[in-house]
Amino acid sequence: MSILSDFKAFAMKGNVVDMAVGVVIGNAFGKIVASLVGDIITPVLGVLIGGVDFKDMKLMLREKTETSPEVAWTYGAFIQSIFDFLIISISIFTVIRLLSMLQRKKAEAPAPPAPPPQEVVLLTEIRDALKARS
Repeated sequence: MSILSDFKAFAMKGNVVDMAVGVVIGNAFGKIVASLVGDIITPVLGVLIGGVDFKDMKLMLREKTETSPEVAWTYGAFIQSIFDFLIISISIFTVIRLLSMLQRKKAEAPAPPAPPPQEVVLLTEIRDALKARS
């Protein structure tokens, strides 16, 4: 029974839950970036370099025969993965940089002035009362 309670304590820690949420959001973000790269950026790059589709780029090592499958280095898929990685890393860097800039601005914002000490307040009231008598 102690293993079950230990696991429950581990699973319910804030760090584990936060990490799980991060993984789910990261997975969804990865799909968005993969679509951005595959559906928007790669076709534009293909047009710019002469209509080449990266996914179709490969180096044939052995042709397909009746008894054996095709063997090829699909370096186009590797290039595509590099583009995916670069765009994801740039996107994450940009988001983290924006968040850190917001944190700095929040930290640099002047704090509201602290209320004066009680002695100063009492002395001010005494002074005002004396002025009112004269």
